[in-house]
Amino acid sequence: MHLYEQIADGIQEMIEQRVFRPGDRVSSVRKLMVQRGVSRATALQAYQLLEGRGLVEARPQSGYYVKAMPMPEPDAATSRGAEEGEQIELEGTAAKVAEVLESFREHPEYAPFGVAVPSPEILPNRAINRALAAAARHAGARQNDYDFPPGHAELRRQLALRAPDAGFAVSPEDIVTTCGCMEALNLALRATCKPGDAVAVETPTYYGQLQALESLGLRAVEIPSHPRTGPDLAALEGALRRTRVAACLFTTTYSNPLGSCMPDEHRRALVEDLLTPRGIPLVEDEVYAELHHGPARPRSCRAWDREGLVLVCSSVSKCLAPGFRVGWIMPGRFGQRVQLLKFMNTLATPTHPQAAVAEFMRSGAWEHHLRGMRRALRAQVARVRAAVSEHFPAGIRVTRPEGGFVLWVELPRHVDAVALHRRALAERISIAPGPIFSAQGGHAHFIRLSCGHPWSPRIEQGLAALGRIATRMAAGAARPGRPRAT
Repeated sequence: MHLYEQIADGIQEMIEQRVFRPGDRVSSVRKLMVQRGVSRATALQAYQLLEGRGLVEARPQSGYYVKAMPMPEPDAATSRGAEEGEQIELEGTAAKVAEVLESFREHPEYAPFGVAVPSPEILPNRAINRALAAAARHAGARQNDYDFPPGHAELRRQLALRAPDAGFAVSPEDIVTTCGCMEALNLALRATCKPGDAVAVETPTYYGQLQALESLGLRAVEIPSHPRTGPDLAALEGALRRTRVAACLFTTTYSNPLGSCMPDEHRRALVEDLLTPRGIPLVEDEVYAELHHGPARPRSCRAWDREGLVLVCSSVSKCLAPGFRVGWIMPGRFGQRVQLLKFMNTLATPTHPQAAVAEFMRSGAWEHHLRGMRRALRAQVARVRAAVSEHFPAGIRVTRPEGGFVLWVELPRHVDAVALHRRALAERISIAPGPIFSAQGGHAHFIRLSCGHPWSPRIEQGLAALGRIATRMAAGAARPGRPRAT
């Protein structure tokens, strides 16, 4: 046996004996050289052998980590819900979401898996404070003026400079700043739809989008979504044949809660083959697009738009400063309408936060911060996924997102996600149950877990406790003669 094989076997034994657990970082190449008294080439060969055995994975500029136990992803349409083309009334959706969110607001000290917000620990608080101070010095009294639509000029210029990263070019005059991404989505829907219209949405989808549809008196047409590739285009085409859809509302890049990312060919087909010939606008939620785990940001559907039908909405809430409420919309042919609606809705976006974000981007701190945040989130998602594999009941399925920081977990079919949510609250753990991500309350045995907080004893203990609750519920509900969990 070669020396590198002996070293690999020793590390494998430590993994099998759970000295190293899924998600743990093993010794660096340099440390392994010192520990075993071997050359760099031998240490690398040992880790390459372990990679080939599926036991460790290399992470760029970070080292080697123990891989999680293999877990399948949820099926593409485990909970298909309504027939394609059926229009769903949304009355009561906001109330259901509010019931769940109330626990998040009242108990911020609970293990934080319920709300998809990045922890302040991974945000550049000192740097953004410096940007705030610099913006105040440069603006003087102007920071107290209204930034009427389309909004802060320098921020719009900085956003236009970065648009080519998403595959398209845009003028600063074609960008409108907003109070977060949610206002951008609401403006986009108001500009393209009227009360009573039907909007195609993916399922599962972010509950905030469903609340927006309900508040505007719109109906939902649910389109099944694949955990990897996003909305099922064949199902969408069938729905478009059966009903009159006023607009599509999709998160094409790292959706919430699936983490799916639509491939380029699907984006092209969506825009060029399905929507443009029918004149149907696409409201594209890109709030997670900067948080890719790979080397490059995926292109926006706007890259294939030649008719101004794609309205791109985003913000800095998931990647820089949630409390600033700085967002934007690139509204395409609907620019004049969006500006008028913005003026009537909130008059203007607060000036000082816009100026600070513009200064942060202009200084070069934006790219530096995002590189570090992407590495941190990728590690946190892997660590949480490994813990779910270790502690949750057998037979679960978990998504494997390539960006963002949420996981979608499919529990055994007889485990009720809302009941699990309530029992978890009693143990000071917050989660998001699947039914709030559906227009009709589907996905009853799914939950979403946020991975926005760095690994800590509180996170580890919370996941272990949540796994124990889910395991007890799975065993109790499956036992003959016992009632199902409710």
